Amino acid sequence: MLRDNDASQHLFQVASGLDSLVLGEGQILAQVKQVHKVGQGVLGFERNIGGLFKHAITAGKRVRSETNIAAGAVSVSSAAVELAIMKLPKDGIFFAKMLVIGAGKMGKLVIRHLIAKGCKRIVVVNRSEERVSLLQQELTGAELIYKPLTEMLNSAAEADVVFTSTASETPLFLKEHAEVLPPVSAKMGGIRLFIDIAVPRNVAVCVSEVNSSRVYNVDDLKEVVDANKEDRQKKALEAQVIIDEELRLFEAWRDSLETVPTIKKLRAYAERIRIAELEKCLSKMGDDVSKKNRKLVDDLSRGIVNKLLHGPMQHLRCDGSDSRTLSETLENMHALERMFSLESDIFVLEQKIRAKIEQAQK
Repeated sequence: MLRDNDASQHLFQVASGLDSLVLGEGQILAQVKQVHKVGQGVLGFERNIGGLFKHAITAGKRVRSETNIAAGAVSVSSAAVELAIMKLPKDGIFFAKMLVIGAGKMGKLVIRHLIAKGCKRIVVVNRSEERVSLLQQELTGAELIYKPLTEMLNSAAEADVVFTSTASETPLFLKEHAEVLPPVSAKMGGIRLFIDIAVPRNVAVCVSEVNSSRVYNVDDLKEVVDANKEDRQKKALEAQVIIDEELRLFEAWRDSLETVPTIKKLRAYAERIRIAELEKCLSKMGDDVSKKNRKLVDDLSRGIVNKLLHGPMQHLRCDGSDSRTLSETLENMHALERMFSLESDIFVLEQKIRAKIEQAQK
């Protein structure tokens, strides 16, 4: 079990996508946000925990925007879709006729990535219609059109891009099949893309011998995935620098909370004096003072007190990134105790601040 700073570091890394199965996974940050949202008002999810989650979410956002760690496909299914986007004309993903053959785990992931990229209509060839219907209920961002296996070739004839991911032990497409397919429109580049992510292969390599067809298989995609994974590892080092910065900011904010009791007592002390002096002033002014004038005097007294307290309050803020500031905070606490006779457990705070000074000096 992780505790204290180790636990904070872990949450920051999770929110930033550094501790997920897929480095830079964006869904993790959304889940951390949901936990923070659900935790509001729950017993135990107090100010410290809420602040921890807020700072972790900020770290996650910075990592994603400043390092672009989520860019580049790191799974075969996402790489297949990115490859299709690369090979199609600009914005072709929005207009190309997509065909996915096989609605199993890999096919589902391909469909999910296609929808995420903006594809609105996908033809799905599968053995059972029920599976496609279930996918349609789950993936609502696009229209899924079911076709049985018997219509596979006809569906391929109408498609610009064909993704294959079935468990067939023999190829579904041979050279002779590709030769009889009508050409793809010039608008879509004139080349039909076969992106085969099945093992064993669903599309024979010889299909590429047909001028109007190109075949990409798992081996082609793995090169893209491996390159992207290496790039994400480099970005993870950049992300850790951001995480360390945000952790220091969180620790400074958390440490500043330790002075809250003293701040409250100082404010209460000043408020007691303000009210006492205000009542003396109003009593001397007599009963015929209008409400408007009473409010003006009250506002004046509040303004004076707030301006007088501003300086001392600023010097009670504890910044965990600067040992000099920590020492000054401790000295200021002692000075306020002596000057205003504030009764608070200064010893406990002193021990915490001294620990922070020693840690910062190391």
